[in-house]
Amino acid sequence: MIALVFPGQGSQYIGMGKEFFDKFEFIKNLFDKGEEITNLPLKRLCFEGPFEELTQTVNLQVSLTITNIACYEVLKLELEKKDIPVSFVAGHSLGEYSALYASKVLSLEDVLLAVKERGKLMDLEGKKSSSAMYAIIDFPLNKLEKLVESKEDTVVISNYNSPKQFVISGKVPAVDEIAEKAKNLGAKKVIKLKVSAGFHSPLMKEAEVAFSKILNSLNWNDPQIPFVSNITGKEERSGETIKELMKKQITSPVRWIDCVEYMYNKGVKIFVEVGPKKVLSGLISQILEGKDFKCYNVENFETLENFLKNF
Repeated sequence: MIALVFPGQGSQYIGMGKEFFDKFEFIKNLFDKGEEITNLPLKRLCFEGPFEELTQTVNLQVSLTITNIACYEVLKLELEKKDIPVSFVAGHSLGEYSALYASKVLSLEDVLLAVKERGKLMDLEGKKSSSAMYAIIDFPLNKLEKLVESKEDTVVISNYNSPKQFVISGKVPAVDEIAEKAKNLGAKKVIKLKVSAGFHSPLMKEAEVAFSKILNSLNWNDPQIPFVSNITGKEERSGETIKELMKKQITSPVRWIDCVEYMYNKGVKIFVEVGPKKVLSGLISQILEGKDFKCYNVENFETLENFLKNF
């Protein structure tokens, strides 16, 4: 069984999606349509940058999503040719919107309009409050939970990425203090993330309220490929349920460990990361360490060929 997983913020680079754009007319049309829907210069942002402009939350969320979708459309063509079924789709944070497109829960237009507004609202919240996120590497979860408890509502664990990587999110200076304590108590690495605010935390409540109205205006379908949610860590079969979950996504933790373990326990032995870089492949390898599985990524012709030669 095969699962397709879609990366989120942090996987971007200048030139992402360019090979497929240059080769396929339907990918050129996809980017043209994306620019028309969002009124953003997606081709320039993705292929030329500059990086500072690409990484602005208001630009990045749409740029990364259109790249993920471009990679998916190319891969989908090859999977159909070889009659290879996909058992599950999942995405990491922002990547969930690419998964919603792949499972036909949302149309291209609805996905791109949603992530454009999501980027705007998250950026706005970041400007209102002083907050930050830190990745805590190789530090026991129970110790991190105790540290976070001491700060009550100001700091939360926002991402359960792998047994070796958790992310904390919260108000400055409380979140800085927890990061420093984790470092002093033996965390292998503590990395301040290059994001504009403390995402996946209660600090995003105002953005959640405003974004809920936007999600209500979209057309939600039941998934045609089983969709695994970051919030519940399991498959969700109803478009209406998924809509309600996506309303909470900005303030809820990303339960990536649960998502991966759920798919593996359901029989998935091949994970394909669809989009730039191999961030999720690394996390999956940590989550399923010692188990029987394979990870591939598809972001250009070389990686596509590497995946397909196994079938």
